[in-house]
Amino acid sequence: MTAPQGGQDAPTVRFRRLPSNPDLPLPERATPHAAGYDIRAAEDVVLRPGEIRLVCTGLVLELPEGVECQVRPRSGLALKHGITLPNSPGTIDPDYRGELRVIMQNLGAGPVTLARGERIAQLVFARFETPIVD
Repeated sequence: MTAPQGGQDAPTVRFRRLPSNPDLPLPERATPHAAGYDIRAAEDVVLRPGEIRLVCTGLVLELPEGVECQVRPRSGLALKHGITLPNSPGTIDPDYRGELRVIMQNLGAGPVTLARGERIAQLVFARFETPIVD
């Protein structure tokens, strides 16, 4: 289910699919009132217990000036499998133009398989200030 887009003054965040991801959906909210936009793995991954790994999404995003993107864990993966994001929330700055990749860690007792197309994290967008520091 795709939720309606933001209001009239909402910033525009542009996504571009890399050649490794021609078919997966762009980030989307699961419900109209969800704060986070789910993102998916663009590769099959097996995380061994204790392993930390970058997982590709096959997406590049373009944020407007004054907007950051926070990468946060999905509670279902944490509860069921012990999967977390060790730098949570991770921050993507407006000038970053590389592939969106997610640092994931398996805190569980056994290996966890994440299939290509599986929802692995969520993105929350926020405006920020850049104060003068003296």
